[in-house]
Amino acid sequence: MFRTSVMRALGRPGRPSITAGPVDTVRLRTAALLRHPSTPVVAPASTATATPALWCSRHSESTSADPPAKGAGGGEKAKATEDLCAEATPAAAATFKPAATDDRVGIDYVRLYAHHPIDYERSTSHSPNTLRFPADTSDPTFQENMARMEGLVQQLRARVRYVQAGGVVSAEEAAKAGVSVLSLEADDRTRKLHLSRGKMLARERIERLIDPGTRFLELSQLAGWDLYWDDKKKEYERCYSGGIVTGVGIVNGVRCMLVANDATVKGGTYYPITVKKHLRAQKIAAQNHLPCIYLVDSGGANLSRQDEVFPDEQHFGHIFFNEAKMSAKSISQIAVVMGSCTAGGAYVPAMADESIIVARNGTIFLGGPPLVFAATGEKVTAEELGGADVHCRVSGVADHYATDDLHALYLARRAVANLNLKEYNEERNPTDVKPVPPLYDPKELGGFIPDMLSDVVKSFDVRAIVARIVDGSRFDEFKALYGSTLVCGFASIEGMQIGIIANHGILYSESALKGAHFIGLCTQRKVPLLFLQNITGFMVGKKYEAGGIARNGARLVMAVSTAPVPKVTVIIGGSYGAGNYGMCGRAFEPRFLFMWPNARISVMGGTQAATVLALTNRNLKNASEAEVVAFKDRVKKKYEREGSCYYSTARLWDDGVIAPEDTRVVVAEALRATRLAPVEKG
Repeated sequence: MFRTSVMRALGRPGRPSITAGPVDTVRLRTAALLRHPSTPVVAPASTATATPALWCSRHSESTSADPPAKGAGGGEKAKATEDLCAEATPAAAATFKPAATDDRVGIDYVRLYAHHPIDYERSTSHSPNTLRFPADTSDPTFQENMARMEGLVQQLRARVRYVQAGGVVSAEEAAKAGVSVLSLEADDRTRKLHLSRGKMLARERIERLIDPGTRFLELSQLAGWDLYWDDKKKEYERCYSGGIVTGVGIVNGVRCMLVANDATVKGGTYYPITVKKHLRAQKIAAQNHLPCIYLVDSGGANLSRQDEVFPDEQHFGHIFFNEAKMSAKSISQIAVVMGSCTAGGAYVPAMADESIIVARNGTIFLGGPPLVFAATGEKVTAEELGGADVHCRVSGVADHYATDDLHALYLARRAVANLNLKEYNEERNPTDVKPVPPLYDPKELGGFIPDMLSDVVKSFDVRAIVARIVDGSRFDEFKALYGSTLVCGFASIEGMQIGIIANHGILYSESALKGAHFIGLCTQRKVPLLFLQNITGFMVGKKYEAGGIARNGARLVMAVSTAPVPKVTVIIGGSYGAGNYGMCGRAFEPRFLFMWPNARISVMGGTQAATVLALTNRNLKNASEAEVVAFKDRVKKKYEREGSCYYSTARLWDDGVIAPEDTRVVVAEALRATRLAPVEKG
């Protein structure tokens, strides 16, 4: 029945002809041959509507329930197919090469394509989904943008080097970072004291822990930047990287969340930003089912700021709450005590699934020697009170005894090896393909980005950004002609499929509905989402309010909120107002969020805020024009400072500031970090 119905539908004389696409306006007629290979073929007579160029192809599978007979019929079949093509188009017959006979094939189709889709896929140069955005490096605007971005990237890299060195840099290097060398001697003395005890620095420990030659995705490197410095003329508390190093690295083939206290920053004590950064690392680990490895070297809570770190829901105690919850969900917790582990901090190794302690340097106790003496009058050393011998031989709090830092890191690697945990393999990620680099140099990205501090920010085509991030610059755009201020589509980054949502202007109702539709598709197909933010907000005005912009915008926000697939956000320009929400800002819990050094984030632009505040300020009703201008200038400066990427990253509104050319690598590592966790139902 199936073969008969297909024959009637495709091969019956007198069927209406089918019009070709817009490029080829020649009307085409279909022809189909359904037969057993041994059945003689009679080609239909040529008609006036015959196409001048047809590709002849074969169906990949037989539709017959009975296997076709083998024999000479296959040769007749190929010959008949060739004859059919020759009759339809004599010119094409000379170049037509029929496919080799496959006895499994029961149907021949005469395709309605001037070119077969596979030929598009085989040739990048002819693929319609390849983005074409070459950079005009001779354009003055491009050169100006590149120069500005290069300056921002150089400053970013200088600041990262500065915090990684713990402030121990030359005056020239400090100047590049935009800081003065006020505490160079003190920082140098602290580091030397730390090293003299046979300890490694926090980042050295991580470097020795992860697999050689693998990437370490360090998070929030500039946390705490200028956060505890109100008067730059005086000595201040430098909280380098928030006093803690966190990130995702591969240990014995397994991606893990690494949390390392930096004892050179106030003895590793917890500032408010240290607590926040530790909690953020645990949240990422919980969302992505990453085993946690804590490299503990901390004096506990910062007593001078106890009201900011101790009692509240998101304060110090929540670290242990998270540790217990993750352990209960079989997300392994491993603690390596490499220094002090005092007071509440003692619960980190005590609650871990497996703990390691270093002889002589590692100590675990709820109350240190000073507190013991004050409470009981007993004099005792730290080693006697809670050293490695006590906890490995007597109390049993620690599970493994290490002779030094290197031995402890080796034991930690062995602990991970015994987790019996592997990432999802190719079978679990069937959409993975062989990674290929973009067609365009990612270093050109800065040339497309205008000055975000200008009163009138020039627009740019976000597809030029996508073309320098995704594999082969290939992008299957979704609803390309609808809601054009939001660009949506599928692509791959280092072989991993991803759905991209990128701003191409202000959000209208059509854009919001398009975005919600695309998010629904990605949720249905379990495809991760990448948001590229450069958004001033949703369109406002009487016409658009009447058109339902609030309701349609809410649909986008709801789709972002409820999508259970992994989401990664990169702010490449502005991030203002409700647009931040619709494009998966921090409040909507993307797995990772990064910013470019030019990025701005505020409830609105400084100029707009100054105008609104001036209009609503009662004290300015009778003010002179000069007073109004001075007021607006103060507001604009405040917004300029608070909208900076460094102001944001210091407070952990993001997971780090990254150079544009590093975006592809960073996003790829972020995506890989999500692959241990199954996609939950929305």
